[in-house]
Amino acid sequence: QHFAVNSFYARRRLPELIVVLATRLQTSAHHALNSCDPRRRLQDRSSSKPAQPSLLLPRARASRRRHRRATRRTPSTRESYRPQHSRQTPLRSRQQETMGDTAHVLEHPSGDGIKVTILPLGATITSVRVPDKHGNRGECVLGFDREEPYLGKNPFFGSVAGRVANRTANAEFSLDGKTYELHANNGHHHLHGGKEGFNRKWWAVVESTATQLTLALRSPDGDEGYPGTLDVRVTYSLPTENTLKIDYAATTDKATPLNLTNHAYWNLEDGGASSVDKHVIRLEAQFYTPTDDDSIPTGEVRAVKGTPMDYCSAPRVVGDGILECDQGNGADHNFVLSGAASEEGLRPVATLWSEKSGRLMKVWTTEPGVQFYTGNFLDGTLRRSDGAKGSPSVGIPYSKRAGLCLECQHFPDSIHRPHFPNIVLRPGETYTQTTVHEFSCAASQSSAFGASGGFFASLF
Repeated sequence: QHFAVNSFYARRRLPELIVVLATRLQTSAHHALNSCDPRRRLQDRSSSKPAQPSLLLPRARASRRRHRRATRRTPSTRESYRPQHSRQTPLRSRQQETMGDTAHVLEHPSGDGIKVTILPLGATITSVRVPDKHGNRGECVLGFDREEPYLGKNPFFGSVAGRVANRTANAEFSLDGKTYELHANNGHHHLHGGKEGFNRKWWAVVESTATQLTLALRSPDGDEGYPGTLDVRVTYSLPTENTLKIDYAATTDKATPLNLTNHAYWNLEDGGASSVDKHVIRLEAQFYTPTDDDSIPTGEVRAVKGTPMDYCSAPRVVGDGILECDQGNGADHNFVLSGAASEEGLRPVATLWSEKSGRLMKVWTTEPGVQFYTGNFLDGTLRRSDGAKGSPSVGIPYSKRAGLCLECQHFPDSIHRPHFPNIVLRPGETYTQTTVHEFSCAASQSSAFGASGGFFASLF
């Protein structure tokens, strides 16, 4: 306007300036409309030529209204299992956010016991803070402080693995006369549910209190190649100030294999800043299932006594003879639990103790086996706090054997081994599983392993 009033030259070119201005406004309107219409965005990205501005703004508005009507959907049963914030692109819409607005913290009102943080993405345990021998709470699991690293390549830190945890040979199986092909995400084999397993899905929050969180997930028919629509629930609870209990339940409308577990990496000394080599462990397992070079069970069930796999006869320092285990790279094997079960069906799994912190963890489960894994493939590229994307990383890296896993589950590749415990769930049946972690402190190894523990009366 200033040019038009005060410049003779501008007044002479005013019609041309108006045309230029109108063209720019139309271009801006075109880009604004395209940003609201994902179909137009995809079309522009796939085109090798720059998009031309539309001069028919009324038609563009009409197209936008049609798009809104076409994409408007009424709530369905399947959507009821999806968290409202995830919608169709849950893994991308929240990448840059912290976990503050989505994570759930479980803690007794006294504040003296354990503190557990759970993320609905993957039903993931991101933090377990436990008092040490001095009463100071410290981190005891490996994980991340933000959501984004859980969406990238990571070794299932604290997540629920499924539909079928552990390995399925050749990424296929036959059930009731039909062969199903799965996603091969571990060489030629299928691992922990595939490329987009339960660890990469947003679970819906069903119930949340100060000491309990229930999450639900619907896995559709054909998900990662598995048959049947599967409804799963997992409940994390703190029955006592120092006890973490995990309950699983699932139903299906078609026969399907199912084997769930939580893939937490434990380090009772400092949460992964140092190696677990100095931890002391005892497994309540007199047998294990040997594997081939691809970590697939051979089908044999072998006694551990007299072998480097004997973690049962006496408490053993994790790092002692670790490279003498089968395959020579540390422990990554399924152990057959042999302890007597309680009235509730829980049998002892393991006792784990850190001399430096004094922290002691005892594990019980209703499952027949436990995968004992010593973090052999951690390589220092991951760390708990990694800052915002593009900024320098901070925090101590998770190096080899920075944590160990005690994955309570059925045996690996059970679908191909009829003599292994059955993992097929059928319509009308309900899958259930319970795993309990009890924390305390012990001043010495003898006090840590002197008793099996008897907290069941107070817990149930």
